[in-house]
Amino acid sequence: MTGKTLAVIGGGVIGLAVARRALLDGWAVHVHRTEEFGASWVAGGMIAPHSEGWPGEEKLLQIGLESLRLWHSGFLDGLPAEAVAARESLVVGVDRADAADIKTVAEWLATQGHPVTVTTSAREVEPLLAQGIRHGFRAETELAVDNRAVVRGLAAACEKLGVVWRPPVSDLAEVRADTIVIANGIDAPSLWPGLPVRPVKGEVLRLRWRRGCMPVPTRVVRARVHGRQVYLVPRADGVVVGATQYEHGRDTAPTVTGVRELLDDACEVMPSLGEYELAECAAGLRPMTPDGLPIVSRVDERVVVAVGHGRNGFLLAPWTAERIAAELNATVGVQQ
Repeated sequence: MTGKTLAVIGGGVIGLAVARRALLDGWAVHVHRTEEFGASWVAGGMIAPHSEGWPGEEKLLQIGLESLRLWHSGFLDGLPAEAVAARESLVVGVDRADAADIKTVAEWLATQGHPVTVTTSAREVEPLLAQGIRHGFRAETELAVDNRAVVRGLAAACEKLGVVWRPPVSDLAEVRADTIVIANGIDAPSLWPGLPVRPVKGEVLRLRWRRGCMPVPTRVVRARVHGRQVYLVPRADGVVVGATQYEHGRDTAPTVTGVRELLDDACEVMPSLGEYELAECAAGLRPMTPDGLPIVSRVDERVVVAVGHGRNGFLLAPWTAERIAAELNATVGVQQ
């Protein structure tokens, strides 16, 4: 691989995962990144293809399960121990209609050959749940990671392997490398016009445990609350609550309505969270595609794109890194 250079544009979880994999394969890699925190910094960090699933999204389920296996089989190697925030997800419904939706997902997963453990006694699994919440399912192989620990860990791993950090670019003509990977989320269309990627806003809260409060849950709790979705993801010092989803262009200001709905829904699912400290309100911009599937492919002889991961950037980071690596190494093999 001597002499082969790769430029990765984007320093979020996707760009860093691609860069680390390429460095391990012997590429000389430089990463163009901004000093600003992007969507990866405000993510929930759920590695949850089962509980994210919905009938009609069979392809997304398939690649999500492939990526979950990669998380379990080596992607965490070299990352800090605190990168794993929880193991297992519990998905519950608050009212009858919510419980019916959860049942629909569980039955669909079973027909796809990926059954989950259905329960009618959810509070025995997670005692912190509100009284009256009974129906749901457990996805025992799912994970949650501390998104910020993963981003920092991947960056540190890249540095140990010899990455070169470079500033962002506004034109591919500025990039000096044999091959370019565009992995800069919602900004990708500015470098490759026509990419069908748009920003979708998602608000996320961080609640910090305080002395005297009930303990932090040990698993991810995802819930449907009167038709809305909310997730509660453990962290070492509290819980991440998310996430709203709506299209407001590039607006990243948390709104009163969005924050209020998240807090109301979180406390309806787990009332003890009302005593926690509201430590942070933030919003990120998910890079969405029309069909909800990521775009990971070569677009010309020099340029490969890895964009459009939507709400599944952390889940699909290993899968994307492997797909890009296969494309890069196949091209090198042909040239040799």
